[in-house]
Amino acid sequence: MASDVPIMTDFDGTPALVTGVVGGIGAAIARDLAAKGARVTVTDLPGPALTAAALLLGLPAIPADLGNRADVMRLAAALPDAPLIVVSAAGGVLGQIGAPVEDVPETDWHSIFAANVDSAFFLAQAFAPAMKAAGSGRIITISSGAGLRPSLTGIQAYAAAKHALVGLTRQLALELGPDGITVNSVAPGFVLSNPNSQKQWDSYGAAGQAALLSRIHTRRLGTPEDIANAVSFLAAPQAGWITGQVISVDGGIA
Repeated sequence: MASDVPIMTDFDGTPALVTGVVGGIGAAIARDLAAKGARVTVTDLPGPALTAAALLLGLPAIPADLGNRADVMRLAAALPDAPLIVVSAAGGVLGQIGAPVEDVPETDWHSIFAANVDSAFFLAQAFAPAMKAAGSGRIITISSGAGLRPSLTGIQAYAAAKHALVGLTRQLALELGPDGITVNSVAPGFVLSNPNSQKQWDSYGAAGQAALLSRIHTRRLGTPEDIANAVSFLAAPQAGWITGQVISVDGGIA
């Protein structure tokens, strides 16, 4: 027998913005927040990949190059409502592979910082004022285990950028906490979420894959949904006294 009591959602129409939805983690986060009642808009680089992702998610999309401050400000102006939940899931290795430090081009170094660190900083600049005015807000960055230790990718810029993102998260938490805004990060372990992570996994071969799995307490790789669950927890009203934290979602690493 159906109940007449309405089912309450966690977010009850709270406007949210999720970046990096062309990748599997960003898409899973957007899907989960929307399923739990948030009014989600998604963004990523302009192009058919974003169009396809938004269509699959059934969510409105506004394209933007998040490593460009002017583009982020244009995105902010185009949103119908200022988001009170902002999830910075854009970033990654941008198709790069590990190389000796002396062989890394300057452009490769800067492009990874733009995608992973500049984007999060510009999002905070764009949306913190409205959160301050509301007296409430959630900013959640997606860092990595590579932001806490050396990176399995072997990419110096990726490890450095994710460490920088962790530092930015903690600094913003200190600055914005008095305004009712929490800032936290989710640090995924190895998640098969896109062609780059699949390529990295395949490169290990059977022996390397077994060795990595043996270091994970749960003996499995992560899923995008594992990361989305942690983000939704940090975005929820019940997490209002959690800030400046980096939550490792990695199955346990030995």
